[in-house]
Amino acid sequence: MLYFSKLRILFITIFSLLFVLIASSNLFNIDDNFFNKKINLGLDLQGGSYLLLEIDNDPVIEQKLQNLTTSIRNYFKDKDIKIYNIKIIDQDIFFNVSDQYKQAVIDVFKDESSELNPYYPRFKSHQLNIEDTELNFKVNFSKQGLIALKTSSQDQAIEIVRRRIDEIGTNEPNILKRGNNRILVELPGLDDPMRIKSLLGKTANLTFRFVTKDENDTFGVEKLKYENGIDESTVSKRIIISGDNLLDAQPRMDNQNNETVVSFSLDRVGAKRFGKATSKGIGKQLAIVLDNKIISAPVIRDTIASGSGQITGGFTFQTATDLALLLRSGALPAPLNIIEERTVGPDLGQDSINAGMIALAIGFLLVIIFMFVKYKIFGLITNVTLIINLFILIGILTLFEATLTLPGIAGIILTVGMAVDANVLIFERIKEELKSENNNILAFDSGYTKSRTAIIDANITTLLAAIILFFMGSGPVKGFSVTLGVGIFTTLFSVYFIARLFTSFYVTKNRNKEKLI
Repeated sequence: MLYFSKLRILFITIFSLLFVLIASSNLFNIDDNFFNKKINLGLDLQGGSYLLLEIDNDPVIEQKLQNLTTSIRNYFKDKDIKIYNIKIIDQDIFFNVSDQYKQAVIDVFKDESSELNPYYPRFKSHQLNIEDTELNFKVNFSKQGLIALKTSSQDQAIEIVRRRIDEIGTNEPNILKRGNNRILVELPGLDDPMRIKSLLGKTANLTFRFVTKDENDTFGVEKLKYENGIDESTVSKRIIISGDNLLDAQPRMDNQNNETVVSFSLDRVGAKRFGKATSKGIGKQLAIVLDNKIISAPVIRDTIASGSGQITGGFTFQTATDLALLLRSGALPAPLNIIEERTVGPDLGQDSINAGMIALAIGFLLVIIFMFVKYKIFGLITNVTLIINLFILIGILTLFEATLTLPGIAGIILTVGMAVDANVLIFERIKEELKSENNNILAFDSGYTKSRTAIIDANITTLLAAIILFFMGSGPVKGFSVTLGVGIFTTLFSVYFIARLFTSFYVTKNRNKEKLI
């Protein structure tokens, strides 16, 4: 029946007013944590930067193979199995073994419970391909092993990228996976991405190593250039401490030398290693190496046992701040390359907002005129309900602080059309019922009841499409599916609760009127 209890009327009224108030917080500043929420504008509306990053996994694979080479050598040494000529060529490990140990080596690599597994909890022995060609063994990662490695590298890289961007304070960044070796970064409101690109382009692999003149150093040596790209020094490959031992890093002003430095503090293990190294290395140069470039190489004057120190290098305050940020956020597992970059200016974003609002206003106005001309007072009820429906939809998006994109505005416009379509179905059904029913209340109630199946079926099919778009789509497509999906629920609520309540008031008051619609 068209009858509404007082409790139901109260619920509809409070629910509608609540979301109207929440939606209004986008226009007014309300000093309340609950109502002080706003819809965030997406990249296409607010302007900003779009970066597509690709992870270079080759260094990660090389490092894993280097570690695996060491473990293979040590494992077979402990088992008194002689292998020799072990080396890495093109991401493959090759080694030779005498004939008497050939089968033993094959059994080790093909046994999933092999003792080599504890060294590689992520890459079990069954994820390694082993080939045996005339006593020359080749070991490499299988397809599954490479996928696992790349996925792990991508997950770690996303976390580091998020930390670096969050440290800068960028508003509502959008960081998403693309495949298993790409990362999409959207930065609304940022029209100059140079600093972000500089921060994301650095691996931030920090090591402390001694400068040496001994070419026959036990740990091996390598020549590294300074940041100026001209000077170079020979440094030991032995790592005293790495970025993993850092607890904190902050830019500071050294008043004594009148220069900007980066002060750092180490964890307990790092402090112990650093203190031991500096006590034995007094008078030596300690190279501070970032991404295979020497930042500075100060001479050790005294033992540093406090677990803290300073990095100098002729920094400006901005470069010192960025270096401290990189060190705090941690090193990327692999280098990131920018393969696509787009910048949307705020003017273009504002133009998109204006175009979307104009389209919404024109469509809404045409719908209002059509409904009023076609259905008179019931058209007016529909129009009022449409406005409330829009407020509820925007209120729900505001409550969850959703990001609105241009396709999202299209979803709102489509919601208006669907709401009107539902009302048209109901009113046309009521007209059919009035031909055979003299009681206006029964005719209207029957019209709402008998049109329900068609309306719900139509909205369910649309909702299924929205769900598929949400899970299969990305970026703006998801924005469209979200507004469309929420709009379906607000439409059904507005049609069967708000519009029906207004209709009930009018029909009950004019039940004896000869022609209501």
